[in-house]
Amino acid sequence: MSNTIRNLEPTAPWNFFADLNAIPRPSKKEAKIAQWVREFGQKNGLEVLEDDFGNLILKKPASPGHEKSPVTILQGHLDMVHSKNAEVTFDFEKQGIDMYVDGDWVRARGTTLGADNGLGVAAILAVLAAKDIAHPPLEALFTLDEEQGLGGAKNLGRGLLEGKVLLNLDTEEDHVLTIGCAGGIDTLIDWDYKTDKSPENMRAYTLKINQLQGGHSGMDINRGRGNANKLLVRALMACMPAGVRIAEFEGGNLRNEIPREAQATILVKNDPLFHTLLQTIAQELSAEFQTGEPSLNITATERAESPTEVMENVDQAKFLQAIRSVQNGVYRMSPEIPELVEASTNLAKISLRNGKMTIGSLQRSSVDSSKTDVAAAFRAPFDLLGAKVETANDYPGWKPNPSSNVVKKMADIYEKRFGHAPVIEACHAGLECGIIGEAYPGLDMVSFGPLIQGAHSPDERASIASFEKFWGYYLEVLASL
Repeated sequence: MSNTIRNLEPTAPWNFFADLNAIPRPSKKEAKIAQWVREFGQKNGLEVLEDDFGNLILKKPASPGHEKSPVTILQGHLDMVHSKNAEVTFDFEKQGIDMYVDGDWVRARGTTLGADNGLGVAAILAVLAAKDIAHPPLEALFTLDEEQGLGGAKNLGRGLLEGKVLLNLDTEEDHVLTIGCAGGIDTLIDWDYKTDKSPENMRAYTLKINQLQGGHSGMDINRGRGNANKLLVRALMACMPAGVRIAEFEGGNLRNEIPREAQATILVKNDPLFHTLLQTIAQELSAEFQTGEPSLNITATERAESPTEVMENVDQAKFLQAIRSVQNGVYRMSPEIPELVEASTNLAKISLRNGKMTIGSLQRSSVDSSKTDVAAAFRAPFDLLGAKVETANDYPGWKPNPSSNVVKKMADIYEKRFGHAPVIEACHAGLECGIIGEAYPGLDMVSFGPLIQGAHSPDERASIASFEKFWGYYLEVLASL
């Protein structure tokens, strides 16, 4: 990692971000980063609490003159999405993130950056360590397993927090105050399909689609980006007249990431026709997605060895039709809030080989009944297949409170500081605020943060100028509380 990161202004939070990114911290495997935070709290003379799930709370008394201020909770999650480009060799469980500066952006080489939510956590740590920052009594809540089902928030211990104001530092646009979010539910598919022995005299290929943008399956779902799983199935169906048989299919990575790569191992009977059909569908997709996916790439690479078995023809047709027809993307826009996605679904991951298919997906909605409906629409094609369909990780949304005192105070500070009003809105991502609010009723909550783009993908990047803007505003908000 370049020391350039540690020299960025403001230096304290950037240095904490570098410290965090030197420690592997995937969801469900946060033991190393949690131990580091415990030791940080002890080193700085803070009260350190831990609930049964492993969430950490670090308490710091008010700065001089602010002793009578209400206790404020600062909240972020310790885990990060671990995703990389297929051609990149990287061991997330052993290596720290390789960061570098690119103009105004901090990026990672071929992997996710961890700015979500590492920058928010770093901003909290910097205030906890500081001796010269004005602030009310603080409770810093660091949750685990946010990215893989909001496990930390769901299992948050009761009776540990005293604060009535919560500042969540997990928003990715610096001009926005977020006051509500969508809930979500995972739909998981298991299907056993029939196989045939691979026919003779057929050529084997790896058919791949890659170089898509991917991104956050909530915040980016309405940006017209391609889903690699859906597009690869579309390409396969276009090539079926050439006698294509599917042996394997692998696409996508995480439930909350729009899949940017997918590949299939196939056998082809009519080789010249296959290449003609593939060229046609590749041109069609490139033209169709020229704005949203300018780098879209489809390739067929001949394999030296052929697979020993392929999908049976009838089940292959069922698989292709199910994926082609399944709901994906925006399901419904909010009729009350302009430009807000109400409900969506993400066909996140497909794994198919040796007679077994598994699918991971995530449905989101700010309305519970709509969340149930989109999940039912997603599962319908797989129910028709006779597949095993399960739901998991159901979590509530966060209902906006536009009359919030903290929102008004923060909006006033923002307008005076920057000369224009902030955008106050609900978002289509899944924030922890709704779940924490259930555990601690009556919390006055706001989420805000610096500009981060491409979260949940190897294109993730954080704006240096925006973080400096956020930092000054954040400190002024703390002093005002």
